[in-house]
Amino acid sequence: MNNTFDFEDLRPFHDSEVPAAMRRMVNTHWFPMLSKIFFPDMDILECRERLLSIKTIDEFQNRVVMRVVDNIIADSMTSFTCKGIEEMGNEPKHVLVSNHRDIVLDPAVLNIAFLKKGIESSEITFGDNLIKSDFIADFCKVNKMVPILREGSARDFYNNSVKVSNYMRYVVTQKHQSIWIAQRNGRTKDGNDKTEVGVLKMFSLSGNSNFVESMDELKINPVAVSYEYDPCDFLKAAEMYVSTYQKYMKGKNEDMNSIMKGFMQQKGDVEFVVAKPITREELEYCDTFEKNEKFTHLADIIDERIYSNYKLFKTNYIAHDILHSSNRFADRYTAGQKKDFEEYMHSGILALEFPHHEDIENIFLHIYANPVDNCLKFQQ
Repeated sequence: MNNTFDFEDLRPFHDSEVPAAMRRMVNTHWFPMLSKIFFPDMDILECRERLLSIKTIDEFQNRVVMRVVDNIIADSMTSFTCKGIEEMGNEPKHVLVSNHRDIVLDPAVLNIAFLKKGIESSEITFGDNLIKSDFIADFCKVNKMVPILREGSARDFYNNSVKVSNYMRYVVTQKHQSIWIAQRNGRTKDGNDKTEVGVLKMFSLSGNSNFVESMDELKINPVAVSYEYDPCDFLKAAEMYVSTYQKYMKGKNEDMNSIMKGFMQQKGDVEFVVAKPITREELEYCDTFEKNEKFTHLADIIDERIYSNYKLFKTNYIAHDILHSSNRFADRYTAGQKKDFEEYMHSGILALEFPHHEDIENIFLHIYANPVDNCLKFQQ
């Protein structure tokens, strides 16, 4: 790891910086609206007092973030389970590589599961395009979030990747904490969770030239995230539909709208699984290949971990059967459940007010059906 980097623009706040951040947060114009969303059972003065009483990162996560996430789980999930945390070992300091479905909830829910097991929460990488205000910047830094550059020149991206790589290695090896990163740039929108080789190559930009030593030092730990109803499923389908005809341009507040939609949308049953970490033996196998192939094989191993632990729901099986005009998985759901899913799909697509409903329906069904085909490769 290159120790010459200044990580001031990446690192989360220190505890000593938290009280000032709380004062800034309660004094922004965002605060009244967000206090109603996050703390509906508190009046604004009580919410303000709660934040101003917080002095550390741990207090913020345990007294604010945990409460918010618990409310989201209670209001929008039929059930939530998180399995496999014990796979991380007695000192869980890992790079957590996760499939990614919801902008904010994936790492936030995982962190709360850690905290409830008495395990320190991880730091979280996220796209800096989400920082739309000083309030969000403060919220992210007090919630152990680390920005990754999303816009700029090729040189800017490379320099930022080198710096982020060194910071992630610093978190694991010197701060002795875990750090979460999505397996790809941005959320999976079509249901095909696939680890991007570029993410793994970014890991290698720090450390030494020995592939096995460099990757083993990071203690890579895949995480499988499964939702019965994919967050923002109709918005994802709309984006993919538009993208078939023209370059998709995000609206001014689209990311924030997606975040809030992800919070509030009914998600049914949700299951997270912390899979077994990548072993040194697996890295040694990858190292037998040529340079670029090493990363391709490592990506395949991570994908195998994720899909071996991915939870398929009735929505996945129903969508697969509808898409392929078959009854292959009819024993996995009832006729009533299929009717409910079809009504959910048709009403949601109708609300999008797009022409060619058949085209967008096909896109929507693939969001749910693709995980079935991917899981069948590993769950025989």
